[in-house]
Amino acid sequence: MISKREYRRKRQADWTRFEALIHKVDSKGWKKLSGNDASQFSQLFREVCHDLSIVRTRDWGAGLTSYLNELVTKGHNIFYKAPPTRSHDFFAFLSRGFPCIFRRNIGFFITAAVMFFLPLGITWVVVQNRTELATRILPVQQLDQMEDMYAESSFEDFGSSRAAMGGFYIMNNVGIALRCFAMGVLLGTGTVYLLLTNGIVIGATIGYLVGKGHGENILSFVVSHGSFELTAIAVAGGAGLMLGEAIVHPGRRTRLDSLRTRGLEAVQIAGGAAVMLVVAAMIEAFWSPAPIADQIKYAAGGMLWLLVILYLTLAGRGEEVA
Repeated sequence: MISKREYRRKRQADWTRFEALIHKVDSKGWKKLSGNDASQFSQLFREVCHDLSIVRTRDWGAGLTSYLNELVTKGHNIFYKAPPTRSHDFFAFLSRGFPCIFRRNIGFFITAAVMFFLPLGITWVVVQNRTELATRILPVQQLDQMEDMYAESSFEDFGSSRAAMGGFYIMNNVGIALRCFAMGVLLGTGTVYLLLTNGIVIGATIGYLVGKGHGENILSFVVSHGSFELTAIAVAGGAGLMLGEAIVHPGRRTRLDSLRTRGLEAVQIAGGAAVMLVVAAMIEAFWSPAPIADQIKYAAGGMLWLLVILYLTLAGRGEEVA
């Protein structure tokens, strides 16, 4: 087991850096911190809390315990008594913070994306070639309603009440994402179930409509908002898997401490996904059903998919902790 002296020598640089950040916030305030400093503060605060729990467990003396306890107390007071979030802070989080946190935990997103998009694609292909199989997944009445909705004669009137539909889409889409995230507390099993079932249902719906000859209507409708909506569901699912992983593999922390530590980033990721779904709802209400040529919708949809990819992979790179 590592000795007290070795542990202190190993961790002292981070403790000193955290002290410097505390002093910087005290003297200049949060507004003067760079994005990199803010990210380091959050990370170091969690690490110092972990250090304090180790020192207490191993009974390495009142001096070191008191020193770390003081750091944690000051960090806690600064972290939880920060001024209310303003619009500038909100947009800074969306433009830099959220994509940086997303990339730090991208493994969870990749896992969630496979669980969501793979059954979606497989079900789409199977049902498109054998439309009768859709009745094993969705009620016949619901399939008939979907077919009527996307029929050539009624599709032009589909977006007649766009403002009202926008509110409905926001509540529905964000609700799906929040459930995918929140169900992660069931050791991740709830999130896995929702990702798989939503992928199957969406794949069956699209496959059925394409197989019934309504492919142009359904695909031109979903191609634009699908970039934000489908990606955000997978992002929220990844946040749910983070919660499950924090409970199943807490490391040296208690499960509650692990959930609190990992849960902060998971909540931030879920929040970013919720904003993406609001954007998707607005596109779905005001652009997707508009009487615009399919070629224009496909071109716009392709650009939106590229935008989402570039945003999640490149935004805020200069702010990331080295």
